[in-house]
Amino acid sequence: MWADYAGLLVSFGIMVTGLLSPGPNILAIIGTSMERGRQAGSALACGIAVGSGLWAVLTVLGFSALMATYAGAMIVLKIAGAAYLAWLAFKSFRSAFGPTKQLNATARSDKALFWRGFLIQMTNPKAALMWIATVAVGIGSAAQVHISVLLVVGSFLLSLVGHLAYARAFSTEPVVRFYQRAKRWLDMAFGAFFAFAAFKLATSRS
Repeated sequence: MWADYAGLLVSFGIMVTGLLSPGPNILAIIGTSMERGRQAGSALACGIAVGSGLWAVLTVLGFSALMATYAGAMIVLKIAGAAYLAWLAFKSFRSAFGPTKQLNATARSDKALFWRGFLIQMTNPKAALMWIATVAVGIGSAAQVHISVLLVVGSFLLSLVGHLAYARAFSTEPVVRFYQRAKRWLDMAFGAFFAFAAFKLATSRS
């Protein structure tokens, strides 16, 4: 029994490491929080956290492993993820080179931002592979039901707290002032990152 709990801690450690490694999800929260404020960034973070929880559920149930077995399913997910990242890159570049607008003037509803975060997380095939590895390394295939439940709940809470922390940190007044001064360059940087991530995802073989 103690081995199961030790494995669960290993799984949580992998998740925390992922939270400290900026990817499309974290960059989206940073950009949204600086431009539109803490509430908008938090809505995006909640969508990402729900996506993380759903990936955890799918992995525990074996669906993500089944998806990984069929190359066609992963290819479809890769195309969808790359297309969505490319759309985010387009939005960032359009913001960088378009006319200057007052911050928050075009802010989306919290619901729309929630679904944006959810899509960012769910259209990333590497998330499916990461969860398969996390479960295999951390709790294995013969874990007790309550351990699997703890994994799902714990992963959701870690994702929620971690991503909300990014939203809070990057919506502070000094950071917002910096964003206002460097908005065009930051939007270009975000666009370049999303474009690069889309290219890497579309051309990856895994």
